[in-house]
Amino acid sequence: MKFLFLVCMFFSITAFAQKKVNYEYKKFEKFDFSEMSVEGVAGSPGDISVSPRLRKEFQNKLPDRANFNREMKKSLDGIR
Repeated sequence: MKFLFLVCMFFSITAFAQKKVNYEYKKFEKFDFSEMSVEGVAGSPGDISVSPRLRKEFQNKLPDRANFNREMKKSLDGIR
């Protein structure tokens, strides 16, 4: 059993041992779009329609109050 465990460990260690690879990218590359040509026919897309969807109505999370005068007075006192 120990031998099987050691063999598995050996293969797992060697599988992760890799060489370091250095990548070199081009410093500058020039594209000449004047030589490219695009062929095709431009036309209108025709009938485009968007199907209506149901709108979800959310509940107001503010409490129902006639006014917030007391809170506004407290905030003004903090400014002064």
